[in-house]
Amino acid sequence: MRRSKGFTLIELLVVIAIIAVLIALLVPAVQKVREAAARTQCQNNLKQIGLAMAGYHDTYKKLPPTAFRGPGIGWNDENNIGPNWAIMILPYVEQQALYNAYSTNITNYQRWAQSNGTTGSNDQNWRGMRDKTVPIYVCPSEANATLVGTFMGGNWARGNYGANQGPQNNPDGNATNATPAGGSGTWSAKPPLWQNGSGTLLSISDGTSNTILVNHIRSGTIADDRRGAWALGMVGASVTTGCPAGDCYGPNDGGDNADDVLGCENRRDLQMGCWNGGYGQANARSAHTGIVMAAFGDGSVRSVINSIDTNNWFFLLSAADGQSITVNPQ
Repeated sequence: MRRSKGFTLIELLVVIAIIAVLIALLVPAVQKVREAAARTQCQNNLKQIGLAMAGYHDTYKKLPPTAFRGPGIGWNDENNIGPNWAIMILPYVEQQALYNAYSTNITNYQRWAQSNGTTGSNDQNWRGMRDKTVPIYVCPSEANATLVGTFMGGNWARGNYGANQGPQNNPDGNATNATPAGGSGTWSAKPPLWQNGSGTLLSISDGTSNTILVNHIRSGTIADDRRGAWALGMVGASVTTGCPAGDCYGPNDGGDNADDVLGCENRRDLQMGCWNGGYGQANARSAHTGIVMAAFGDGSVRSVINSIDTNNWFFLLSAADGQSITVNPQ
């Protein structure tokens, strides 16, 4: 009687070992492909946001403000701040319906801010949109994108892009001079975008190809962390500013307490160091390894490496420092 031949134990172990090696080789490759796809999607998001900024500029002959702020309202008064840049460009990112649902409230606050209180009102009902996720504002690499922010009496959806309010915190657009943290020299820190106003593309004296309009930002790691609340026009929520200055240096810096954002969690291990006692500064940050991506005034989207020279990082964030650097298109 002929017996069928099967695998010996040694042969089976060899086969299992080969399969394990193949899986070990395959998983990193799959992860790289996924991250490459996520980076491409993130780059496309920023491209569309940059085009929306240009569309708003074409309509209103100026760039959108980082946020509207009514008379007597402090720049860091989160309870009374008005609609931000991300809300104002909603019609230009195929979100006209969402904008229209709150257009009366948005217009009321905008008029109040721009007329110094003679018309309009402190209409905060625009905040009804705060829990709505806008897909184009979300980076697919962001692990905390679905973590709902629960603060200020409501739920806040997350986003991952912040308007550049300059390397010094200049909410009124003042052309102050400053020395970059860890750098040298004294340079104009005039921002390209600020509260209530903002200039034109032509007013960016450094040139639109040398100036960032929108940076990549991270979503908060806990529910009370305001970072990445796309509809909130506050530092760290939807605005980057104040870096490089003080204890805040280059993109994705790894120091403790580098951002100053109310309610935030200090996560140096994630390159998300933060002091939670109030608003002051917030850096560009991303989940993409070694870089942040940014939309420039000329419509390009480029990657900026973490190790960029501190002065050069300052120059990219200022609209009038008189310097230019080369950042390769991505």
